[in-house]
Amino acid sequence: MKYPIGIQNFGEVIGGSYVYVDKTALIYKMISEGKYYFLSRPRRFGKSLLLSTMEAYFSGERELFRGLAMERLENEWKQYPILHLDLNAREYKDGQSLKDELNKHLEGWENLYSADFKNRALEERFYHVVRHAFEKTGRQVVILVDEYDKPLLQAIDDKELQESYRSTLKAFYGVLKSCDRYIKFAFLTGVTKFGKVSVFSDLNNLWDLSFDKRYTTVCGISAEELHQYFDDSIDSLAEANNLTKEQCYERLKKDFDGYHFDVDAPGMYNPFSVLNTLATKQFRDYWFETGTPSFLVYQLQKTNYPLEEMTREELYEDTLNSIDIMDENPLPLLYQSGYLTIKGYDSRFHVYQLGFPNREVEEGFIKYLVPFYSPNKSEKSQVFVRNFIRDLEAGDAESFMRRMETFFAGGDYQVAGKAELYFQNVLYVLFKLLGFYVDVERHTTDGRMDILVKTSDYIYILELKIDQSADVALQQIEDKQYAAVFAQDPRQLFKIGVNFSSETRRMTEWKVGK
Repeated sequence: MKYPIGIQNFGEVIGGSYVYVDKTALIYKMISEGKYYFLSRPRRFGKSLLLSTMEAYFSGERELFRGLAMERLENEWKQYPILHLDLNAREYKDGQSLKDELNKHLEGWENLYSADFKNRALEERFYHVVRHAFEKTGRQVVILVDEYDKPLLQAIDDKELQESYRSTLKAFYGVLKSCDRYIKFAFLTGVTKFGKVSVFSDLNNLWDLSFDKRYTTVCGISAEELHQYFDDSIDSLAEANNLTKEQCYERLKKDFDGYHFDVDAPGMYNPFSVLNTLATKQFRDYWFETGTPSFLVYQLQKTNYPLEEMTREELYEDTLNSIDIMDENPLPLLYQSGYLTIKGYDSRFHVYQLGFPNREVEEGFIKYLVPFYSPNKSEKSQVFVRNFIRDLEAGDAESFMRRMETFFAGGDYQVAGKAELYFQNVLYVLFKLLGFYVDVERHTTDGRMDILVKTSDYIYILELKIDQSADVALQQIEDKQYAAVFAQDPRQLFKIGVNFSSETRRMTEWKVGK
């Protein structure tokens, strides 16, 4: 079986005999029931291939759809003029780059449809291109926009530049409404939804499919599709990794499933990771290895967001569905980018609970955060973690604490935010990462963090204080009887009291008791 890894052209997928998960019944449903659509999905989730499939359909390329649902559903197979705008092909670093990209597409369309308006504004040229395409062919125009939001996301830390991009795109996309009589179908995709501020304010006729239950499976791979299209491949994957077939399915589910785009919607698998795993027969974090946008961490740090709350905070639907409040709350941005997903819903109050979709995303994201939140900014942070684990598994509490003291030494004292939040975020990242290898439970109360670590032979109870003393921390362990629950546990138990300084942002004292 051939896997279309990185191939976003539908004709190449079909012509090259690559496996294609048939989404054409949903495409036909869209085309039959509406005209203007928007869909947000995480990167590498199949949006570009979806648009390419639509382009092939509207080009009348019937032979490409043989054996697919579309062949049974469509009878006419008409050819329409298509304007395909892909904003993913450029880096947007200044005010001119977006204009250059739009101009590149406009020049090609103007030459194709004899629309000579090169001295006009970009949006005016777009209007005349649509009009000329309709008049020259006698058929309404299909408009496909891939990654509409890439310029906006790349300018996320430059408000002036982002506002310039917003203004340009608002006018450009607004043409869709003024050209309604010339348009057959329009579909826009992106990672995020800049909804309430500027970009789509003139385009209030867009049908947003991002939360639509009927289209939750239009991108990605469902559990049913995994069994239908890849069952034989999973036999081979299981054999290569010394797993039973059932264990292999469970591993795929744990690593790559769990994206929920509505409350009751089925979980979707990340197609990029699944296809790479099947092709190489190796379980790795393929989606994360392609890069994580730095703007995500920029927003977390800019808002002084407590990392503890990422999987605890509840959001209303209006908040979750738009990232225009990202300067106040970065969670909608993390959700729409695919790093968090819907885990629960309170129908009484209409609020959503978020969480990591799967192991790949959770572990990959935490590892990505380490250099940003580690007091030690060097690449040695990952080495620290490995050595932390060795100490814990060996029962060497003294070495573990000396290593932690070194970990905090030489930290950046200019880190924004309160001292308590600084320590909480650093320790969240550190112990969350340790938790992928040993059993770690963490509890937060009134800004203080209690940590419980368990290995096969040892138990560690850590109490942390700020501007107090290690003795005070140890006394709290005794007063609260934290160790009582482990009285019958045969493992050796360590009680560790730690004190941090809010002034130096270092560990000032620690003591180990048994």
